[in-house]
Amino acid sequence: MTQRPRQRIDPDVDLRSPRDRREVIRHPAAVLGAVAAGGVLGALARAGLQAAFPHGPAAFAWATFGINLGGCLLIGVLMAVLRAAGGGPPLARPFLGVGVLGGFTTFSTYVVDVHQALVVGAPGTALAYLVGTVVGALLAVWTGDTLTGRLLQWRGR
Repeated sequence: MTQRPRQRIDPDVDLRSPRDRREVIRHPAAVLGAVAAGGVLGALARAGLQAAFPHGPAAFAWATFGINLGGCLLIGVLMAVLRAAGGGPPLARPFLGVGVLGGFTTFSTYVVDVHQALVVGAPGTALAYLVGTVVGALLAVWTGDTLTGRLLQWRGR
């Protein structure tokens, strides 16, 4: 029995969905282009917010914290909306989810912020930021998905 080679596909594409699977196979450049275009927009929005609200290395990184929690909340909202819409347009998840919101949220900056706080001798700030971001991000995704799903069900009645 011959096994088909495994394709490396973006994990945000639902391969159980025939429409998503066909889109990736038929138009891989379109999927990549949607992710790239969305990523540029998300990263620019994040950079603008971080420049508007700078912080010192020993201070709590409120801008990055808000960006990550807000982005995670919006990811939850997006997933609920797309689920209710039967998956939405084929490029919606790659553009909005992976691109815009993936480029907007910044867990790499979060790790750098934690490291900088530790280096300058602010372990309390580093620990609060470290734990608060992870717990807050998970709660934000769950909240966005749950509340949006309930709202959409309520509106559909």
